[in-house]
Amino acid sequence: MTLALMGALPEELAGLRAALVAPAVHHHAGREFVTGRLDGRDVVLVLSRIGKVAAATTATLLIERFGAEAIVFTGVAGGLAPAVHVGDVIVARQLLQHDLDASPLFPRHEVPGSGRARFPADAPLSDALALAARDALDAERIGLAASLASLGITAPSVHEGLVVSGDRFVATAAESAALRAELPDALAVEMEGAAVAQVCHDCDLPFAVLRTVSDRADDSAHIDFRRFISEVAGPLAGAIVRTWLRRAGPELG
Repeated sequence: MTLALMGALPEELAGLRAALVAPAVHHHAGREFVTGRLDGRDVVLVLSRIGKVAAATTATLLIERFGAEAIVFTGVAGGLAPAVHVGDVIVARQLLQHDLDASPLFPRHEVPGSGRARFPADAPLSDALALAARDALDAERIGLAASLASLGITAPSVHEGLVVSGDRFVATAAESAALRAELPDALAVEMEGAAVAQVCHDCDLPFAVLRTVSDRADDSAHIDFRRFISEVAGPLAGAIVRTWLRRAGPELG
């Protein structure tokens, strides 16, 4: 099975790319796809770039051109739920496009032709990633302690639930409050996951979305974003994915 690992920013996949055995670079459609072996698995890594269209295009290319049989998207997100804090890890159980509105022809958020607004992530894959996330957080606390402390992060935890996506960077308290009012069970907001979910649903392909919370999606965001990704989110995502891969059976569950 070929596993595809996607991210939107270079720092989000840097650790995984550095760990590849026999990497080979392929350029297509303005993207750099890197194939190789990771912890005994055939993988392809790629930066989707930012936004739903870029993510959907990349997911389609992974399936049609590189034969991906499962996709994991990893990156950062803005926290929405009150219990979600900077540094926490979120494993998406459902994904929804918060900015999609084809009403009155279709209910708000529903993807026309699909009959649904919420797309479920693959349950066994998400179960395994959630377990790996909890174990990786425990294992990486000491190594990340200095960075976490300097960024004001204490005791990161793992959450599972709804993640919403849209082509708008949510960075004000008003926008964040509006999303919470409209979608009270949403844990976090980002810009790619629901698009990948729609493509994988159409292609009947298992997928999962793994996010580290970089900010609270409001005016209080003060963390050095690039430093957070380089020192915390990127290494943590790499540790989670590799913890999962070392345990996974043939079907990656």
